[in-house]
Parts: sequence; structure tokens; C-alpha cells
Amino acid sequence: MSASGGTRAIVAALGANLAIAASKFVAFAFSGSSSMLAEGVHSLADSGNQFLLLVGGKKAQREATPQHPFGYGRERYIYAFLVSIVLFSIGGMFAIYEGYEKIRHPHELEHWYWPVGVLVFAIIAEGFSFRTAIKESNELRGKLSWSQFIRRAKAPELPVVLLEDFGALIGLVLALGGVGLALLTGDGTWDGIGTVCIGVLLVLIALVLAAETKSLLLGEAAGLEDVRKIEAAIVDGDTVTGIIHMRTLHLGPEELLVAAKIAVRHDDTAAEVASAINAAEARIRAAVPIARVIYLEPDIYSEAEAAKGPDPEATPGGPTPHSAGH
Repeated sequence: MSASGGTRAIVAALGANLAIAASKFVAFAFSGSSSMLAEGVHSLADSGNQFLLLVGGKKAQREATPQHPFGYGRERYIYAFLVSIVLFSIGGMFAIYEGYEKIRHPHELEHWYWPVGVLVFAIIAEGFSFRTAIKESNELRGKLSWSQFIRRAKAPELPVVLLEDFGALIGLVLALGGVGLALLTGDGTWDGIGTVCIGVLLVLIALVLAAETKSLLLGEAAGLEDVRKIEAAIVDGDTVTGIIHMRTLHLGPEELLVAAKIAVRHDDTAAEVASAINAAEARIRAAVPIARVIYLEPDIYSEAEAAKGPDPEATPGGPTPHSAGH
């Protein structure tokens, strides 16, 4: 659902931004408005970003290879991170530079109806794209707030499109305000100020995107709800009596690795342990379908060892809230 929903939102945003970029460049050519130039570059950068997201989604579908045994699911994170770089450099920094130049060398706007008409059209088109992204996101975010959804989402496409569209709408309002004040006062400096504000906004959004996608690139664990489902699925109370420690890792938005050391009874036979592991893996996949790579290591639970507390060197990253010691 997240993949298809993300693709629909990306395609809607791509179509809207291409049309908006063309109209903004036409408005800039007739009016000389720096806000229009900055917004045109912004929309062009957004179009490139959506293309990057589509490419990342396509590359992530490649089959695993001996060199990449866990597949290419993280391609989507890499391309989402590239989006933040493009938004920062091409969108944000260019707008700040262009606005600074306009403040230093202001000139009166010509043919004011071009930028005003284009901005109204752009607000309508961006509103349609934003509405699509909100609709697709609502199917996934559940009871999470919007900020929680953006921070916790494992699929990067919808948060990226949401932030881009939100930033675009605010940027259009800023551009409209700059153009309007420039027309009312006859001072082109206001157009430059609006352009600088657009650039600062884009830089802030790019930094948020970079921080979130960096976390995904480093490797995030499963959400708390999925962790609880996995823990409940592993323990059957018969052969598997507990979890000594467990680690989860997203190999991609829809692929999860689960590695756990599980407690078994000391008098169980190898055949009984193997059967219990197979059954536990089946229960995990039934409870959390995206748990596709599962490694379960049996061990004998020791109350004396457990009383010593978790061993920080037992697994990479040290103890977790799931650790029980052994």
C-alpha cells in the first residue's frame, strides 16, 4: 500500500510541478520578477526530485544478488536523501542568492498580471498535489500526528512529497506577498525579500528531510507495535520459553530483518528445537508479513546469567529494552 500510494502521490506531484515550472518561467520572462524565477527553479527542482523518487523505487525492486544478498530496498532511502541535497542546493541556495541580488539591485515589476495569474494557478495545482499526498498518507498514518508520521514512516516517498508540497504552498504565498508588496509600494526590494524567504524555507525543509532520511540510511529498527507482535509470535511457552535478546532492522521500507537469541529447555532434542524455530518463523511472518529475513539462535536460559543484567557486548549496539540476559 505504501509503495503504490507513494507512487500515485509522486506522479501527481510531478505532473503539477512540470506545469507550474513552465508557467513560472513564462511569468518571469514577461515580468522580471525574481520571486517567479526562484519559484520556477524551485518547481523544476521538485520535478527532478520526484523523478529521483521514481527511479529509486524502480531500482529497489531488483532481485538480491550474491554481492547484495539482502536486496536493494535501501535504494529508496538513498534517492530520498539525494532529494534533500537537490532541494537544499538548487532550490534553497539559488533562491537566497537570487533574492539577495534583487535586494541589492531592485527594479520595478513589469506586466504584473503574469506573476499574479501564475501564482494563483500554481496554488490551485499545488493544492491538488498536496491533497493527493494527504489522502494517500491518511491510509498509512493511522492515529499518528503528521509530525509523528513524517518522523516514523519507513517509506520515504510520502513524507518527501508531503514536505515538498507543503513548502511549495507556503513558498507560493510568500512569492505572492512579495510581488503584491512590490506592486503596492513600487519598490522591487519586496520581491527580493520574498525570494529570500522562499530560499530559507526550502533550506529548512531540506534539512528536515536530510535528517530523517539519514536515520533510515543508518538503519532503523521496527516500530514498537511490530516489535511487540514479533516478541509475542516467537514465544510459544512450550519449546521457546523466552527471548534472551533481539534485534530488528529495516532492509527497506517493506522488508524487515529479525535476529534473536531464544531460550529453549536444556532437555529438548535438536529435532524439537529445529521444529520450534520453524514454527516461530512461521508465526513471525504471519504476525508481521514484512519480516522476510529471520535468524533465530537457540540457547539455554540461565537465571544466574540473567540476574547479572544484559551484556553490552552481546550484540552490536549494546542492550535494548527487549534484552533479558541469559
